[in-house]
Amino acid sequence: MLDSLKIEIMRKTKIINGFKHIKYTGPKYTNETMEQKSLEFYELMNQRRTIRDLSNKPIKKTIIDRLIQTASTAPSGANKQPWTFCAISCVSLKKKIRIAAEKEEKENYNHRMPDQWLNDLKPMATDWFKPFLVDAPWLIVVFKQAYDLDHNEKQNNYYVNESVGIACGILITAIHQAGLVTLPHTPSPMNFLTKILNRPKNERPYLLLPVGYAADHAYAPDLKRKSLRKVAIYY
Repeated sequence: MLDSLKIEIMRKTKIINGFKHIKYTGPKYTNETMEQKSLEFYELMNQRRTIRDLSNKPIKKTIIDRLIQTASTAPSGANKQPWTFCAISCVSLKKKIRIAAEKEEKENYNHRMPDQWLNDLKPMATDWFKPFLVDAPWLIVVFKQAYDLDHNEKQNNYYVNESVGIACGILITAIHQAGLVTLPHTPSPMNFLTKILNRPKNERPYLLLPVGYAADHAYAPDLKRKSLRKVAIYY
């Protein structure tokens, strides 16, 4: 019995370049099931909208835990996983973040953004006023780790922007799949987040996501996504 179990374990593992690899055992579907599942997932994600009016209805921490765990399944350069997700429910911290973000955004809208950018933003009906930063029960601030710190010694990370960008995409997807809404918020510059959250010197703020339920009065712009013909080229 022990010998057969050992043989079975050996079949599922392999040593490559001196490191253990495990046999991939992902799901296997028929073509019909794949078509159905891909259609259902597209229809679910096609309902996703960027929402700026969020309810303050509480969300259990365990749900936020699962969302972050899901984002952390993202691939990354050399499996360095160069991300930190700071989940904030503390009201006083959210207020500090809102004050600092609105200061930068007011400067952006009034002085930094060129006219073309402001015109492009008109359909979104957005401005420097950001109440969702306090209304949302949770803020998730994503930091990229420009390099690792091992006993205060620098260790290289690879494809950091690409890796963290993929993780953020999975996080936004997970938020929608859970029945919640979010808004990708990138106040520029974002260094105030490093100071407020007291993050280490190897981390850089990448994205701020308020997470919550859509408020009863929430509306989203009636925007159209590009057709498949416009975004895909087949060779």
